[in-house]
Amino acid sequence: MPPRFIRELIPRRETRAPLGAVVVSFKSLTWVQWAQFWSGWLAWTCDALDFVAVSLTVPLLSEQFGKSTSAITTALTLTLLFRSVGAVIFGMISDRFGRKWPLVVNLILCCVLELGTGFVDTFSQFLALRALFGIAMGGIWGLSSSSALENLPVELRGLASGILQEGYIVGYILAAVINLTLVAQHGWRALFWAGAAITCFAAVIRALVPESPFFLRVKEQEKAKGTNTSQNFLRQTKEMLKLHWLLCIYAVLLMTGLNFLSHGSQDLYPTYLQITKGFSAHNATVATIISNCVRSYSGGAIGGWASQYIGRRLTIVFCVLLVGVFIPLWVLPSSFSALSAGAFCVQVGVQGAWGVIPIQLAEMSPPAFRATFPGVVYQLGNMVSAASAQIEATGGNNLKTTIMKDGVLTVVPDYATATIFIGAIAAFVIVIAIIGPENHGSHFENADADACGDEAMDHKSQTSCREVDEKSSA
Repeated sequence: MPPRFIRELIPRRETRAPLGAVVVSFKSLTWVQWAQFWSGWLAWTCDALDFVAVSLTVPLLSEQFGKSTSAITTALTLTLLFRSVGAVIFGMISDRFGRKWPLVVNLILCCVLELGTGFVDTFSQFLALRALFGIAMGGIWGLSSSSALENLPVELRGLASGILQEGYIVGYILAAVINLTLVAQHGWRALFWAGAAITCFAAVIRALVPESPFFLRVKEQEKAKGTNTSQNFLRQTKEMLKLHWLLCIYAVLLMTGLNFLSHGSQDLYPTYLQITKGFSAHNATVATIISNCVRSYSGGAIGGWASQYIGRRLTIVFCVLLVGVFIPLWVLPSSFSALSAGAFCVQVGVQGAWGVIPIQLAEMSPPAFRATFPGVVYQLGNMVSAASAQIEATGGNNLKTTIMKDGVLTVVPDYATATIFIGAIAAFVIVIAIIGPENHGSHFENADADACGDEAMDHKSQTSCREVDEKSSA
């Protein structure tokens, strides 16, 4: 008999949502549920816009501060390293005090630091602000995903997970469009100022949306039972780590692989087109928009929707296999059309796998930590993969190639060869996805704080709160 993780790779029939149930669930959504979801999506979009602002302007920043590409990517590394700190701080605050105001404060901090980045004069100031920005943006993903998904019917969560995660690509596209228009006329600082304005708008929108009904319901149940989870939060955190340490390690490994895959295929892509392939800044930006535009939802939304029927892990495996198949088309050609097509196909796979992650982490999360757990493991994976851009930049600087530039053969860094390590990362993600747990179709929204805090602590983390309640009744 095959191991359990193989037998459960495809979810049980009773956990799969019929197609009719999806339509019924869409019709049943209230304006509060819609508002919760789209405000979380907008926050995550701003997070992406603010982060990729550095990736899109690496050549301009290098010229501004007189630094190499490898030195400029230190800013990306610092941001990724410090994001885990923000995930812990804002995740714990959100699980104790609510989804709304912690996210509003988080967005305002991102806005201020992004605005400040546009006024720096020295490289040291730039690095310091990007490190602080990493702390601020670290809380966005956990808070936005919990706000967006925990109030939706279980039948919609797969599709909603994919749409939510693709907010990152919408942010990437917005940044690329701003880079193509404002930056071309007013310089790199305009991209950071525009990002600050959009983030401020997202904070205002979130402030107008009511608090999460799920969170309010849990607090009412606490009050009725005379308990206060907030006072015991640190104790519960210790218990959770003691009982679910293996789950935490697995989730961090999965996030490490997927973050390497994502950042390794995106962060230096515009620089790779300009330096190794000899594209102009304009054409590199257009290629970036093409590779991100349609795949934003063709990858993530379809991946999230498919996971509702064939399972979360199997969807990740299929999508990452797609990445491996199209890596040659992403690296070998020299023409604009072929490289754009290769990048599109690779990113469909990358984003298809990522489209599953918000709901996969929410379902496997210990119930009392649905904002903290996903955010922290996601950002810890980011921290481990923080050097992805620097690895590629250093590899490119040591692996040279020649291109025809202005009619002369010119030696340039070979970023194409350096990015082949993505193939190894893809193999790692496939293995990790297959051997991991899955709590497909968990009805965590039906549980109260007490059942999810104490009783569920003694159960496997894959068991949903609803299952705990049913067993207690039996």
